[in-house]
Order: sequence, then C-alpha cells, then structure tokens
Amino acid sequence: MNKSQLVQRVAEQTGITKRQAGQVVNAVFDSIRSSLQSGNRVSLVGFGSFEVRQRKARQGRNPRTGQRLRINARRVPVFRAGRPLRDAVNKR
Repeated sequence: MNKSQLVQRVAEQTGITKRQAGQVVNAVFDSIRSSLQSGNRVSLVGFGSFEVRQRKARQGRNPRTGQRLRINARRVPVFRAGRPLRDAVNKR
C-alpha cells in the first residue's frame, strides 16, 4: 500500500473526501516527523512506537574500489511494532 492508497482507504472508511483524508494523513505524518526531530518518542498503543536512535561512527568500505572510508555518526528513525500488530500480521 502506498500513500495514495492509504488516503483512499481513509476516505472510504471515514466518509470524508479524498482531499480531506489526504490532509489528515499528512497531518499525522508531519506530527510524527516533528516529534522525532525533537528527539521525542511516538507511541501508538496497539500499533507500535517510533523513536530516534544514535548510530556510532564506523569504518566502511567502498564496494567498487575496496577503499576504506569513515561513516559519520548519525541519528536514525526506528519503528518497533507492538504486540497486537505483530500478532495480527502472524495470524493465518
């Protein structure tokens, strides 16, 4: 499912227009993004949680040339699925 399909599904399930559903979906994504940028964790009970983790600097290797290079430390977003979501995905 891509973003436009998500917007379509939200519009169908809520009875609002696709334009309004698009605004809602964008607002949710923007809220999650801004919270993570601030270093906060976003926890959605029954779904999962988003958080930012720090990756340490490390040595890497250019696969084409084999030359060693330094990969700088950085912050990365991480999603961890909650138990109800994991259980729903694994139901057969």
